[in-house]
Amino acid sequence: MPETEHPYMKVAERIRRRILDGTLPEGVKLPPQRDLAKAEGVSVATLGRALDQLQVEGYITTSRRGTFVANAPEVAPSSYDRIARVLRTGSVLAEGETVLVTKAELIRPPQYVAELFDLEDGDQVVRRQWHTGKGQQRTGLYVTWYPAHFAAAVPELLSTNNRPAPGLLLKIQEKTGRTIKAGRDDIHGRDADAREANFLGVRIGSPILAGAHRLWDDEGVIEYGEWCLPYRLTVGYEYTFEAPAGD
Repeated sequence: MPETEHPYMKVAERIRRRILDGTLPEGVKLPPQRDLAKAEGVSVATLGRALDQLQVEGYITTSRRGTFVANAPEVAPSSYDRIARVLRTGSVLAEGETVLVTKAELIRPPQYVAELFDLEDGDQVVRRQWHTGKGQQRTGLYVTWYPAHFAAAVPELLSTNNRPAPGLLLKIQEKTGRTIKAGRDDIHGRDADAREANFLGVRIGSPILAGAHRLWDDEGVIEYGEWCLPYRLTVGYEYTFEAPAGD
């Protein structure tokens, strides 16, 4: 039987949708499990599995006081917002957000990354993997890539230290003399693979918003990043248009 046909998954989806739609607002206490199971037309055991799934995904929290809809963030910053925040304030994090760096290494990159940085065969790059969170929610998974020689000027690129520190882009610009002049974002929706689902706290195959960004100057790419966000978050952009020049 496909996973989506399991009764507990159907119950979890119904409750999840009510949370996403605002019918069950943040912080509200759910009915006792026996009452909720009766309302859903399932056994207490089936309801328990559904609630366990929702807790793993971060939609609910459980304590001795009962089960509550989590205070989950609804809005995630765009790549531009994060980069602009780093350059403006030195921090990549939003208020109340945390970061965990899980990898920082020199590796031989995939072919598409080597081409972006215009590398020769066998050249290495810095690869950093990190994820952000707010409360019990994972808000994003990120991988950022830099030219290998940046690590000599900015040793922090190869550190997994998660203590608050100035943004790496500021240090890169200061230590290398490179200055970001332009960037580009590419965004698409797709299903989460096993690695992404694990870090984001969602089911494998759940819809996610994924994207990539490039930052460059006249010498080439300074930073290339790939990221993905859980589907329940919204990303917004602000932009302006210059008035067309007069005749």
